[in-house]
Amino acid sequence: MAASEENSALFPIFILTIMALPLVPYTVMKLCHAATKKSKITHCQCSECLRSGKYRRSIFKRISTFSTCSNLTVVLLWVVMIFLVYYIKNMSGEIQVFEPFSILGLEPGASDSEIKKAYRRLSIQYHPDKNPDPEAHNYFVEYISKAYQALTDPISKENFEKYGHPDGKQGFQMGIALPQFLLDIDGASGGILLLWIVGVCILLPLVIAVIYLSRSSKYTGNYVMHHTLSNYYRLMKPSLAPSKVMEVFIKAAEFMEIPVRRTDEEPLQKLFLLVRSELNLDLKNIKQEQAKFWKQHPPFVKTELLIQAQLTRESDSLSPALVGDFRRVLELAPRLLEELMKMAVIPRTAQGHGWLRPAIGVVELSQCIIQAVPLSAKKTTGGSSEGIAPFLQLPHISESVIKRIARKKVRTFQELRDMSLEDRAELLQAAGLSSTEVQDIERVLEMMPSLSIDVTCETEGEEGIQEGDVVTIQAWVTLKRDNGLVGALPHAPRYPFHKEESFWFLLADPNSNDVWFSQKLSFMDEAAAVSAASKAIEETMEGLGADAKEKSKAIREAVEKVRSGSRLVMGKFLAPVEGNYNLMCYSLCDSWIGCDKKVNLKVKVLKRTRAGSRGGAALEEAVVEDGIEEEEEDDDEEYDYESEYSEDEADEQDSKKKGKIANGAVSKKGSSSEGSGTDED
Repeated sequence: MAASEENSALFPIFILTIMALPLVPYTVMKLCHAATKKSKITHCQCSECLRSGKYRRSIFKRISTFSTCSNLTVVLLWVVMIFLVYYIKNMSGEIQVFEPFSILGLEPGASDSEIKKAYRRLSIQYHPDKNPDPEAHNYFVEYISKAYQALTDPISKENFEKYGHPDGKQGFQMGIALPQFLLDIDGASGGILLLWIVGVCILLPLVIAVIYLSRSSKYTGNYVMHHTLSNYYRLMKPSLAPSKVMEVFIKAAEFMEIPVRRTDEEPLQKLFLLVRSELNLDLKNIKQEQAKFWKQHPPFVKTELLIQAQLTRESDSLSPALVGDFRRVLELAPRLLEELMKMAVIPRTAQGHGWLRPAIGVVELSQCIIQAVPLSAKKTTGGSSEGIAPFLQLPHISESVIKRIARKKVRTFQELRDMSLEDRAELLQAAGLSSTEVQDIERVLEMMPSLSIDVTCETEGEEGIQEGDVVTIQAWVTLKRDNGLVGALPHAPRYPFHKEESFWFLLADPNSNDVWFSQKLSFMDEAAAVSAASKAIEETMEGLGADAKEKSKAIREAVEKVRSGSRLVMGKFLAPVEGNYNLMCYSLCDSWIGCDKKVNLKVKVLKRTRAGSRGGAALEEAVVEDGIEEEEEDDDEEYDYESEYSEDEADEQDSKKKGKIANGAVSKKGSSSEGSGTDED
């Protein structure tokens, strides 16, 4: 009885120990992470971003930021632990050590006569002849009688003084730290114990496994439905124009779950009239085109109209019922576009290459959604290959302001960025902007990233590249901002959620529309970038047979580069057949318009020879396009967008032509990267 009671009393201590072992280190880790977290402001400080309220730290936003599942779970577990500590403290007061004087209700040092009187008094109360209660009988035998013996019997008194118990030295006992009612298997508690064992040991793991398997069978690791990836893979085409990417993007299964209500019909009709010019409808057969548009699946129609409301900045005209659906579509957009990008660059051809043209289209759509700029604004106008889209992402800039700026011979966005502060302020004020609005524009321009790429391509341990070699590409992508930040949130006042910048590095052949290598980059997490770069450099140096000193020096240099704002891109690809290849290295940002960068990379692949008779060097150094020399490209072009939109209407005619450009071959006509490629995989 006493042993079982002691085991039952230890159950809360057992639970407290099990909870404290993982909870205390995890809490310390989270507190240390929060204490060392940088407090540097990484979001835009212009008036439009501040007015949007995304970054306002109200008490409700602080609570919502704190009230994540992990944080709430930690707080709940600490509350349970505090309750257990309080319970154990009170319980320890109830469980008393064997003290004969206390049991008999006497003060230490009482005389023999007082001991006998106390024993007689308690015997009348607890003796089995006087009290038939079994608990009273146990208490009398285990405590009262032994306490009396310990104080009167010489042997019992000696045992108590020596071992702390009148029965002498106690043996070692083992038990289960469970409540007593679960250990009483004779009565109804036996069934409770059985249910407890079955529930905890069998049913709980089974339920967790079923939930995990059902979710994993529906979603990928990026919380995108498998059905969505299947649709994207099936609908992706090598010649997919940027204006057609929208039609593939809206086919996500997540958008099928957005409800289409009867009350949405009239607001969607009004929205259709507002965004009709952006829907690529044939104006010659406008009635038939409209009827064809509305015959699509209702969730797809609703999704496309809501996205166009974001692009055309018509979200203020949405009905209250559509606002929630509108926010849901925008919340899903970044990760769906990321998966769509992966479907574009995934190896499709026999050489293991992806497709360049749809990849550029996906990035353009992402840029326009984040900045709330129409896709039509990217059409080539004047001397700018990117149209007026880069200007429209700046605060307080409208089409009328852009026209006034163009009259001052500033037609490209890069020309505006390259101007000095005084000249730019004078130009913008002459275009009708106030000094406060000019300051907002300067804040945004300070946040915009400037990219540079340093890339090398070689076969490790060999001179030159021969067909069939495993070629290693190593590139350093460096980001700089005028305000000195490296990782920052983009200026996006019309996008209602926090969005981190992401960059895509592509090694592609524009002439054949092939993507040879791709990798996603992020400048937000410096610690992860340092770890990845150190590991990659260490493996490379080990492959080259470098000693420990050289390896340490290379790793130290890589870490310094990462901390100064560079990110390492390293990968391998298989060298194609013999020939000269004019490749292009792209660094594309998914959040800013006009910040993309590309670098020429000329690669000469030699014919495979016998072992030991390798040819000479075959790689020419990368040449960064400054946009000044007209021999390679237009001086205004940082990105080739003419063919992206000017040839959209001619896609159908081009697809009917018999001539096809083989993957991996250099086009003699020098066609643009977006205008070539086969129509089918």
